[in-house]
Amino acid sequence: MEWDAWGLGEFRKQLSPQVLSLLSAALGVHAEQSAPPAESDVVLRPSTLTEPQRTALGHVLGAANVHTDDATRLRHAGGKSTPDLLRRKDTGSQDAPDAVVLPGSHDEILALLQWCSDNAVAVVPFGGGTSVVGGVDPERGGFAAVLALDLRRLDALVDLDPVSGTATLQAGVTGPQAEELLGRHGFSLGHFPQSFQFATIGGFAATRSSGQASAGYGRFDDMVQRLRVATPTGSLDLGRGPASAAGPDLRELFVGSEGTFGVITEVTLRVHPIPETTAYRAWSFPDFATGATALRTVIQTGAAPTVMRLSDEAETGVNLALAGDIGGDAPTAGCLAITTVEGTDAHVRARSEEVAALLAAAGGTDLGEQPARSWEHGRFDAPYQRDALLNAGAIVETLETATTWSNLVALRTAVTAALTESLAAQGTPPLVMCHISHTYATGASLYFTVVCGQTEDPLTQWAAAKQAAGDAIVATGGTITHHHAVGRDHRPWMTAEVGDLGATVLRAVKAAIDPAGILNPGKLIP
Repeated sequence: MEWDAWGLGEFRKQLSPQVLSLLSAALGVHAEQSAPPAESDVVLRPSTLTEPQRTALGHVLGAANVHTDDATRLRHAGGKSTPDLLRRKDTGSQDAPDAVVLPGSHDEILALLQWCSDNAVAVVPFGGGTSVVGGVDPERGGFAAVLALDLRRLDALVDLDPVSGTATLQAGVTGPQAEELLGRHGFSLGHFPQSFQFATIGGFAATRSSGQASAGYGRFDDMVQRLRVATPTGSLDLGRGPASAAGPDLRELFVGSEGTFGVITEVTLRVHPIPETTAYRAWSFPDFATGATALRTVIQTGAAPTVMRLSDEAETGVNLALAGDIGGDAPTAGCLAITTVEGTDAHVRARSEEVAALLAAAGGTDLGEQPARSWEHGRFDAPYQRDALLNAGAIVETLETATTWSNLVALRTAVTAALTESLAAQGTPPLVMCHISHTYATGASLYFTVVCGQTEDPLTQWAAAKQAAGDAIVATGGTITHHHAVGRDHRPWMTAEVGDLGATVLRAVKAAIDPAGILNPGKLIP
């Protein structure tokens, strides 16, 4: 990806006059769209890796797979959150890994981790670099040097079992690569988070990723059957069947561990045949509470479609209708819901009819298929729009949580109020939008998008708003993260999430597997 933005340079967006006018009228943002900074202007902290260390790493991995040039280091200097991109614009010295290493096998990673443990060098596993919570920041953790361990060379389909419906993929395989590799054999993983185009199989597992089709196919952790993990103290092969009673499931130590316990090198996953057909349908509800009740009815009836999501009034009216992202007969008031159903022709017909009947009975107005098709066409583009808004002087950031159905409206209200009060107090009243992105029998996730004007110190501005939102989430009974992961940004709330004893357990596991503490310092573990 671009060093200072999401995605590929040819897809950078320019804001339309209509959007610029709205920014000015609604949020007081009057800045002209600025040109991206030049890479030649960036100053990186000099690498502290010594020549003997570089030579030793070359012996472990091959000299061609150890990079200390500024261009490579800059592209591994962090993730793609709004604070990450604001820091990229800094004219002062920026943090970056001291070297980027590209191992080509599980055994090379094992040898690398053992060398780093013996030589007190920190390691940050790096897949697609799409983290929005500081998960790949080059934290040193008190060590003299830190490496970014780039997994891109682990890009193979290792095994496909069409009888069992499983596939083993190496950790560096990206979302599109996975679909291509599986598609050659008539299968699909069906995991489509917004980061799909760049994120990797290992990253999906390490962060408990949840894709946009989770209503039909489940979260990524639901798909995981087996893991292979390299740690500083040895290898682990975990998972022997679809279910087991052989003690606690040790896979759970690594799915969601964010590279703090080990480096996931292979994942065996549940896959499914490529769907014969997909049905698309959009719905309008008069308000968020009515729409949420409708989604709950569908999921609790057992009639889940493949995709099911609901935008609140603000997101429907501004993000979707104004931007023209959904087309068709989409409303500019009320709340828009999107559903898709995938599978065989017979399954799609039957399930679509069942879902339609439930949503109509719950107060939904059928808008036809075009809004849903338009949503799917542009579903990976929001980060490009975010970057254009940043360059025009706006703050745009997202955060997410989840809770029970009975607590959903209260949590949405509390987080919206916390963000609004914090940013308004700084002189930048925001627009706060929200949608339900993932549904479960007992609850759902809430995904917030915040837009406001930038202050002179936008990093401090957003940090205050994020603190207020995180505190509101915890106080109102939500989880601090549903699918973005913990990383560095959510770590302050982890003790509240798991309790003092839970934090002690995490530290004990870390000490047993990574006694030197080299793996992804400063992330996840409180």
